[in-house]
Amino acid sequence: MSAVARIRISFLPVLLGFLLVVLLLAPTQARAQGQRRVVQFTGIVASGDSLLGVPGAAIFVPKAGRGTASNPYGYFSLPVLAGDSIVIRSLGYRNQYVVIPEDYQRQSYSVIVQLKEDATILPEVRIFPYATEKAFKEAFLAMKAPSESDRTPADKLNEQVMRRMFNTLPVTSMGNYRQTMQNQQYDQQRRMGMGPTPATNNPLLNPFSWLQLIKQVKDGEFKKKEGVDY
Repeated sequence: MSAVARIRISFLPVLLGFLLVVLLLAPTQARAQGQRRVVQFTGIVASGDSLLGVPGAAIFVPKAGRGTASNPYGYFSLPVLAGDSIVIRSLGYRNQYVVIPEDYQRQSYSVIVQLKEDATILPEVRIFPYATEKAFKEAFLAMKAPSESDRTPADKLNEQVMRRMFNTLPVTSMGNYRQTMQNQQYDQQRRMGMGPTPATNNPLLNPFSWLQLIKQVKDGEFKKKEGVDY
């Protein structure tokens, strides 16, 4: 056997071992390339151009079924994957969408989302205490309507009737929407120091009330006057 043949035979186990290692590492590398990077998605949900935080806004990934909500100052933090499409929405505002690039290489992705107002009036829904529509129709047809001719306008608008109507009539969808918007505006004003708080409502903690009291004492407004019965 020649020397060249002996070298080839001795090199063959080394070549086979190298090919075996490559085959074993190939699936691992393919799986590593197929995995998407985890990105910490953070930011602030603001209202329009005011940059005031929107509390309770929903931030979620529809395909993954996970999400979170913004805190009272509009801040949120949510772990997502590169390539995810994220939806940000809140009552009274239009939905906003953020897409994380698939080739994004950093560990965090921060944004400031400005929601635009969208006043959508929900239709009114009434719930009746009947199991089926047939039972409701039978009860409605058997109901005897009161005669309006026997009642005077004073009876229709007396205090007891109006109070009972006020306590029993349900709140409409427009009333619910208006109350929600007022509560959000009140929270924003309170965080900025413009809304009423227990400190501002207490006259003993109001410096302007103390200044007015001192001025009244100096002017003698609290002195007892003749002919005046206190």
